[in-house]
Parts: sequence; C-alpha cells; structure tokens
Amino acid sequence: MSAITRDEVAHLARLSRLALADEELDHFAAQLDVIIGAVARVAEVAADDIPPSSHALPLTNVYRPDEVRPSLTPDQALSGAPAVEDGRFRVPRILGEEA
Repeated sequence: MSAITRDEVAHLARLSRLALADEELDHFAAQLDVIIGAVARVAEVAADDIPPSSHALPLTNVYRPDEVRPSLTPDQALSGAPAVEDGRFRVPRILGEEA
C-alpha cells in the first residue's frame, strides 16, 4: 500500500474546508497513513467464513412476560393528583393551543 501524500491531505483539507499550515499537512499525512494501515490490517483478519454479528456474545431477552396484575383503579391513581379533568390528570397548557 502506498503512503498517503501531502497533496492528498491538502485535497482532503480543501474538501473539508479546513485551513492547514504546511507543517500540519506533513503531520496529518503521517497520521492518516498509520490509520489507513491499521484499517488494512483489520480487513486482512476478516474472514469470509465468519458470519457477521452485531454483538460478541449472544443476547437473550431479559424482560419479564407481559401479564395482567392487580393495579390501581383510575380513581385511586387520580386521588393524589393536584388537578383532575374528565378522569385524567390536568396539566398546565404549554403550547398555547386552542381547546
């Protein structure tokens, strides 16, 4: 693999609308070359016989089953509310919409 050139970094900087000094172009060229080399090494390790996966370990559902249980009645739930209207919690209007 060929090293990334200073001109290529300058071109990328122009596309990104970045103003880079001459010494920064040389510095970033070296850094980008290392990054591209690391990505190439990862590509070499990836094998065609290994299926893609989203997680390293298998996931299992940890949620409990959805079962009907005893709960508060609407009157009990609304009993501690500061304001109630038509069997619902009444809250201050925040959007200024007409009713």
